[in-house]
Amino acid sequence: MKESTSDTVRKRRHAPARAPQPSPRPGESDSTALILVVDDNPDNLEIISTRLRFRGYDVAMAERGEEAIAKVQEVDPDLILLDIMMPDMDGYEVARRIRARNDLAYIPIIVVTARDSTEDKVTGLDAGADDYLTKPINFPELEARVRSMLRIKRLQDQLEEKNRELEQLSIRDGLTGLFNHRHMHELLADEYERSRRTTEPVSVVMFDLDRFKEVNDTYGHQAGDRVLEELAEILRESAREIDKLGRYGGEEFMVILPDTDREAGITFAERVRDMVEKQRFDIQAREPLRMTVSAGVSSYPDDKADSPRRLVHYADLALYSAKKTGRNRVVSYTPDLADS
Repeated sequence: MKESTSDTVRKRRHAPARAPQPSPRPGESDSTALILVVDDNPDNLEIISTRLRFRGYDVAMAERGEEAIAKVQEVDPDLILLDIMMPDMDGYEVARRIRARNDLAYIPIIVVTARDSTEDKVTGLDAGADDYLTKPINFPELEARVRSMLRIKRLQDQLEEKNRELEQLSIRDGLTGLFNHRHMHELLADEYERSRRTTEPVSVVMFDLDRFKEVNDTYGHQAGDRVLEELAEILRESAREIDKLGRYGGEEFMVILPDTDREAGITFAERVRDMVEKQRFDIQAREPLRMTVSAGVSSYPDDKADSPRRLVHYADLALYSAKKTGRNRVVSYTPDLADS
């Protein structure tokens, strides 16, 4: 498991001083994990924690159920060793509450108890525990179960990371890293509905690089790609955190501006247009390349678009007008553009 410096500081701050550690044993690549030990008996806490620290683990401790739940949020453990018999809240309820928290990542739970009936084991597993260990504790068995659960945790984390990567690949443009065409329409549908419901305005700006084909024809597609990447960076520098940026297709880009009326949308588009005009695009040629961009702006409810797609259509009409009337300019939608 990878951890940042801040993670290490966090763990050392919350864990008692660690005992001298032996060299890691083969297969113990998870020995830097943080384990939360929950037991209302201070002697049990100390014995288990000392053993785990000796094996190289970081340890946090809690003596009661409520404290354990708070500690989970505070230290983000990689594994929980959870006693069942506690005075204020038993381990079953602690496990249920942890599993009910949608804001927590998966944390393996091993319940530890003197109860060893099948009914008790079923209750623990139904409450959300992943494994069951009976007292008195056999420490080699405990260590083996800890290693096993941490391997599962590591695989789960890797799976979640891969899923996040796949999700990003499905919604991002591979060259610029901006959202792709399909996802921009999904985002706009959400923003349009929010705007319709709250009456807060939303604007759409369509940008198109002027004479971009000449760049590809003269300098090659790699030079064209660098221009697109630099334009994407200009958009990032110009946008707010709440704005949505996308590559719409080819050399065309789309920006969704929540809580932005027509005039503010025009101001944003003009700022981008000016930055592009001043930019010296590095295409690895003898001299940097100069480019311009045209933009079309539409707004809801200003333009009375009856759907998100209509709003995009209006921005496209304004962009077409900007191209037709000389390029390197910003045009906002007006009804007469539909007839031109």
